[in-house]
Amino acid sequence: MNAVHPSKIVCVGRNYVAHARELGNELPPVPMLFLKPPSALIGPGEPIVLPGVSRQVEYEAEIGVIIGSRLRQVDQAGAERGIDGYVCVNDVTCRDLQKTDGQWGRAKGFDTFCPVGPAVRQGLDWRSLEVICRVNGAERQRARATEMHFSIPALVSFISGIMTLEPGDLIATGTPSGVGPLQSGDVVEVEIPGVGVLSNPVHDGTAR
Repeated sequence: MNAVHPSKIVCVGRNYVAHARELGNELPPVPMLFLKPPSALIGPGEPIVLPGVSRQVEYEAEIGVIIGSRLRQVDQAGAERGIDGYVCVNDVTCRDLQKTDGQWGRAKGFDTFCPVGPAVRQGLDWRSLEVICRVNGAERQRARATEMHFSIPALVSFISGIMTLEPGDLIATGTPSGVGPLQSGDVVEVEIPGVGVLSNPVHDGTAR
């Protein structure tokens, strides 16, 4: 298991223009937030388990932000100073349940649906970050942090105006275009160059 132990996992939806468009959605006027439970966390090498209630489980490679100090109602400069480091995140999603439920708690909250790792890297400029996803070695997603609709400091500042961020909290900053399905037997990788590569196998949850 990875060493990330957040009190909460705050996620951002539709934060890349191309991803919003590929799902037929408009860009939100303010950051679109949702929560994943800490019980969804797994580390590198641990299996993503496909729940039997879904027929469309998809990967979402994201840049994860680890909070380093208590943040409440901070501006963007204060938000940037309060970041401890960056980590690879996979916001695994039951796309069919996301569409039918109308809210995203079930679709994104299953156990194993938040792979994180392999390590938190400190001292990086967020503007230099890039996220890449591969499934079975084939590249599926690639985008730079500078392509986000809302920047990383803007996201942290906005969230801190709603809920107090505690040291160790995790923010998943949104996924670029190229999301797609996972099948049992796949291996999915999320890479942030300079941070690391997060790799997880995919297992069928109905198998005995």
